[in-house]
Amino acid sequence: MSGGEVAGILVAVFWAILVSFLAVALARLAQTLKAATQLVADVTEQAVPLLADASRAVRSAQTQIDRVDAIASDVQEVTSNASALSATVASTFGGPLVKVAAFGYGVRRALGGRGKDVPGGPARRSVIVGRTVPAARRKRK
Repeated sequence: MSGGEVAGILVAVFWAILVSFLAVALARLAQTLKAATQLVADVTEQAVPLLADASRAVRSAQTQIDRVDAIASDVQEVTSNASALSATVASTFGGPLVKVAAFGYGVRRALGGRGKDVPGGPARRSVIVGRTVPAARRKRK
């Protein structure tokens, strides 16, 4: 056998080993792809009902949001109506009530002289016999 024949046999053996390793790698890759395909199918099978449930939940939430929006707009309308009513009542009865109160104050002051109702008068102190002043008030002056 010559050197060329030995080299040819070595190259043939090397290629046979390489092809064997590639065949094993391709077989394992085929198994991995089958497992991945099965996993995707299982996930798809479980995801479809979950997506349907999520879609129903979103539709229900949208319905509730629409209801809350309607309630909020009704509350806003009631609030604006109450504000307008309050302004109307204040403008209608506010002026006359202030005048009646001022008239009553003037009558009381005229009939009673300078009494308790007059601001700026000397402050009256009352002493209660037998009652002690709390410690916090005793130290203040």
